Amino acid sequence: MAAGIGVGRFVYTPILPPMVEALGLSKSEAGLIASANFVGYFLGAVLATVMPGSRRAWLIAALALNALALAAMGLTAELPAFLVLRLLAGLASAFSLIFASALVLDRLAAAGRGRLSAVHFAGVGIGIAVSAAVVAVLHDWRSMWFASAALSLAAGLAVRTLVPRDSGGPALAAAGKRQHLPRGFVPLAIAYGLFGFGYIITATFIVAMVRGSAEIASLEPYIWVMFGLSAAPSVALWTALAGRWGIRRSFAIAAFVEAFGVALSALWLTPATVIAASVVVGGSFMGLTSLGLLAAREGEGDPRGRIALVTAVFSAGQILGPAFAGYLYDHTGSLAGPSWAAAAALVGAGLLTFRQKR
Repeated sequence: MAAGIGVGRFVYTPILPPMVEALGLSKSEAGLIASANFVGYFLGAVLATVMPGSRRAWLIAALALNALALAAMGLTAELPAFLVLRLLAGLASAFSLIFASALVLDRLAAAGRGRLSAVHFAGVGIGIAVSAAVVAVLHDWRSMWFASAALSLAAGLAVRTLVPRDSGGPALAAAGKRQHLPRGFVPLAIAYGLFGFGYIITATFIVAMVRGSAEIASLEPYIWVMFGLSAAPSVALWTALAGRWGIRRSFAIAAFVEAFGVALSALWLTPATVIAASVVVGGSFMGLTSLGLLAAREGEGDPRGRIALVTAVFSAGQILGPAFAGYLYDHTGSLAGPSWAAAAALVGAGLLTFRQKR
């Protein structure tokens, strides 16, 4: 999770400002590159439902593709190449999430150690924090991509060594007879898509927002590290709250908390508010991610199809978010409008799930 998601998906955020500056990219182009990653994520979520064979083998292949796509980003300066490479990285990220979660969560459930799922999802925050710290000490955007690829490759090799072989399995589409979606699944999926749209605008552009404001520009090397460090332990907190309040109600409360963090970045850009926004959004987005996947597992039959489905809806929201924000920024000169739209989407996600029960 650290390699496939923490580095593969999110390292673009701290690399974005120096890359935009060096290449003269517009915010629309930057948003388009981010959206290409999420198109790949969407495709990966769909393809994961029909891929036969060993889940471990697909996970290792995805991590290898992720490292190659990251390294190749430092070897080009052309927008079409960036789009293709980020699309491939997005596909690899979706495979990493779905196959790693299928392997880990199934084994934890079988062992009666479901609470350790928090450790699994904490990998995302660890990957964000470590890659952000590495990027912060580098000055050339190309070397940032190469260093990120090296981190991802090292983590992939660790997975190959540490994860035991599995027995493989049929493609999800052929895993059994057609399954009916459980009651309440559709509102959950819509809420997950709104969450994808809502969090990704801040997660993509918060470092660029800091870099563009003279008052807080000195925080640039630290803001994404704080985001990752807040994300790493947050899953344990939200999982514990889910045990008390229920998974879906906890999802709703986390969405309201994240909406507050996004709104902070829209209202004021001061050192205090941008730090608070980073900590609040970082401390809730992985909780929302894990709670959504845990809620999707509820129901009869093989849960991997439902996990892939909510992941696809989630990625659709992510595709729209950066492109929408970049386009609006180029026409208004501000990210306040997109941030308010993101906060509204998160409130909508909370309202859809607050009164839901299993």
